[in-house]
Amino acid sequence: MKKLAFVTDSGSGFSKAYWEKEGIYSVPLQLDINGQSAEDYETVLPADIVENLKQQVPMKTSLPSLGAIEDLFEELKAQGYDGVFAIPICQGLSGTLNAMELAARNQDLEFTGFDTGSTAVLQAYCIRQAKKMYDAGKDIPEILEFLNKVCDKADTILLVDDLQHMKRGGRLTASAALLGGLLKIKPVLHDNRETDGKVDVLGKVRTMSKAQGFVIDRLKALGAGPGWDVTVAHVGVPQPAEAYAARIREAIPGITTRIIDLVSAVAVHTGLGCLAVQAFDPQGEPIEYDLTKA
Repeated sequence: MKKLAFVTDSGSGFSKAYWEKEGIYSVPLQLDINGQSAEDYETVLPADIVENLKQQVPMKTSLPSLGAIEDLFEELKAQGYDGVFAIPICQGLSGTLNAMELAARNQDLEFTGFDTGSTAVLQAYCIRQAKKMYDAGKDIPEILEFLNKVCDKADTILLVDDLQHMKRGGRLTASAALLGGLLKIKPVLHDNRETDGKVDVLGKVRTMSKAQGFVIDRLKALGAGPGWDVTVAHVGVPQPAEAYAARIREAIPGITTRIIDLVSAVAVHTGLGCLAVQAFDPQGEPIEYDLTKA
């Protein structure tokens, strides 16, 4: 089989060093923090993002440094790799996948890119599973078929507490933000394959409790149950996240949940108080998402 490098980015929620231990390459997304450049999960961590949000420090996100991508792919070519299998943050949120493909072409590396329609745990699972299958002798079409089965029914659902923050970040229209403030509407947002990885409105309710119930109904409609992987992510609100996870477990018997900090590339835009649920069926394959090794 050809020598294939597996590449991701910090949208997975982990650092370069974390992935190196598994033989997977990663590049950090970039953050602009009050005019200063920082590398996601390298020079800035989720706790830093939360503190900056509390202090209302201006922040923006962008794709990894093009130089960093080019340097990595040049190194991969020098190490004798024939191709690259890349699963970065979804195209609806970043241009990373296109940048990686261009860098691979410039090095005459065969390129396979996969778009999960989201990021975070789903992204980490897919890159790890792709490498595991390739190492076991599976070919690329078989790997892609498996990953498509996982991602086609996956969903990432966001409950945003501060619509004004999303408005300031350009992620919400002024009229929508005003409507939410006047009517106390809690928009239920999501991104997945159907939204092309872009954050779209899934529903509108009046209270956080009803919004969480709406999400639980959505999970049931997706078929979530025993065997599914469900993550509750939050931005600076661990206790509400714990309560949310408990409510999900009570409503869907046999399901298990983990609680994490929302990945920085999303948290910067959603603001404090955001609660997110990411759910997918790993198709019976074991999933590892160990924050102690980050």
